[in-house]
Amino acid sequence: MPTIQQRGNACRTLGSLLLGGAAVFGSVLAFRQGLLPLIDAGFHPGPELLSACRRAGILLSAIGGYWAYVHWHERRAATELRLPPVHLVLGGASGIVLAAFPISVLFALGAYEMVLFRGVSPALLSVAVLIGVAAVLEELVYRCLLFRLLERALGTKIALAAQAAIFAVAHLENVGQGRIGDLVVVLVSVTLLGLLWGGLFVLARNLWVVAANHAAWNFTILLSGVPLSGIEDWRGLAPFKSIYAGPDWLTGGVFGPEGSLLVIVSTMVAVALLLHAAWRRGDFLEPEPLRGSS
Repeated sequence: MPTIQQRGNACRTLGSLLLGGAAVFGSVLAFRQGLLPLIDAGFHPGPELLSACRRAGILLSAIGGYWAYVHWHERRAATELRLPPVHLVLGGASGIVLAAFPISVLFALGAYEMVLFRGVSPALLSVAVLIGVAAVLEELVYRCLLFRLLERALGTKIALAAQAAIFAVAHLENVGQGRIGDLVVVLVSVTLLGLLWGGLFVLARNLWVVAANHAAWNFTILLSGVPLSGIEDWRGLAPFKSIYAGPDWLTGGVFGPEGSLLVIVSTMVAVALLLHAAWRRGDFLEPEPLRGSS
């Protein structure tokens, strides 16, 4: 049975998560409901410029809210927000390779077929920005906030598993009321991705490196012309029009290549190598001592 100290530390961890979440999401809400309407009313930007302001403002307000939480509540420098250019490039490049390699094999095996080359659409730039902003926000919430606070309370091992499971459950809505098999595939696939980006955060301890890897992974899938995490919206903008020509277990079915057995296996290998490197380097942390314990 948990002791009073353990219950107290659990409450403090939950309180920190709630406070951090309120700081991030509250800042975003304040921008969207307060500052953005003022910008629209005062400057009357066109739809495209207003959309750009919305995306930039959401990103900056979320990061600002997180920084404020770390600065005033945790009373430390938010080192995970520093921008390391070289590591940022490496993070993005590795994300491209991790997605492109198994997808290229799937094309080579005939599981996917390219039926048309459309060329590069100018609209891809806007989609790339949107994917980048979404990746930063997800990594800010799931790795910088959720994982890091769970790691402090429970240690790296349990925190990695917990944040990956929560990350996977949050993506179930991408396949809606799909078949049970589709839901299981999503849980397995996205849990592995949560472990991948969680493990990368353990190694880098930096938001931008992990977000670059995440965004590059997503954009590489989009460019191949197949569904991205069950989302069909942007397939028409991909340079390639691609179709499935193989069974669901190989193509990934409604969830796209992330649900392919080949991609799941290749991601599993990457996770194992990444976590092994982090373990050997001594980056796995034990829970912080209970407050009040000797």
